[in-house]
Amino acid sequence: MRQYELTVIFPLEEDQYQAGREQVLADLASHEAEIVKTDETGDRNLAYEIKKRQRGRYVLFTLKADPARIAVLDRIFKLNANLLKYLFVRIDE
Repeated sequence: MRQYELTVIFPLEEDQYQAGREQVLADLASHEAEIVKTDETGDRNLAYEIKKRQRGRYVLFTLKADPARIAVLDRIFKLNANLLKYLFVRIDE
């Protein structure tokens, strides 16, 4: 298992944020990703407009997962309408 950082940008609306966050946590759990740390960095201005929004709510997850499962999670997150953007980054050990 390798260590990754997952940065997710959610919409500011509370219902979309909660639904998106719950879905991300459920997807990570179902694909055996172990969440080491969660850091909610709050609302920020976006560098450019995403889905007609100029602000988003950032959450940083540190997790351990199998590299093959990260590819599957990447495809699943593309279908989640409650996410504005996300990015997986592998942490060198």
